[in-house]
Amino acid sequence: KERFERIREIAAEMVACKADMPKETVEGLFCGEKGYQTPKLDTRAAIFKDDKILLVKEDGRWSLPGGWVDVAESVYSNTVKEVKEEAGVDVKPLRVIALQDRNRHNLPRYIYSICKVFVLCELLGGQFENNSETTESGFFALDNLPLLFTEKNTCEQIKMCFEAKDSQH
Repeated sequence: KERFERIREIAAEMVACKADMPKETVEGLFCGEKGYQTPKLDTRAAIFKDDKILLVKEDGRWSLPGGWVDVAESVYSNTVKEVKEEAGVDVKPLRVIALQDRNRHNLPRYIYSICKVFVLCELLGGQFENNSETTESGFFALDNLPLLFTEKNTCEQIKMCFEAKDSQH
């Protein structure tokens, strides 16, 4: 056990040096978890109206509504919860569009693994409400996307959602 703990310390020192970050910050990123290192889950909802996709604005950039899957939540229930919190609308998840390794599709790369789950949803109703995470929401055509929050979703990922909407599978 002591050897593995020392290896973890050395790895944190190496990353801190390469990333020009304090060792304590790096340790906080990946040394706090003592158990088996599993990926975090991030759900992203694809919600359409009139051939436009719903995006929410956060920190001046736009993304599909979504977020970390909380403990005791399923992908289904977390998608519903995150959409309500960020966009103010009610949805019914219909099917998973894709599972993606975030580090293969989004920048910057993270030191820990994230599995992004894109979920096609049916819009049931509701409207945007002020909240602590997002400043507005809107529907956008694929050829008229605003400045994207590419850490959360890229143009290619949104295009994939449009393709899934138009597909029967």
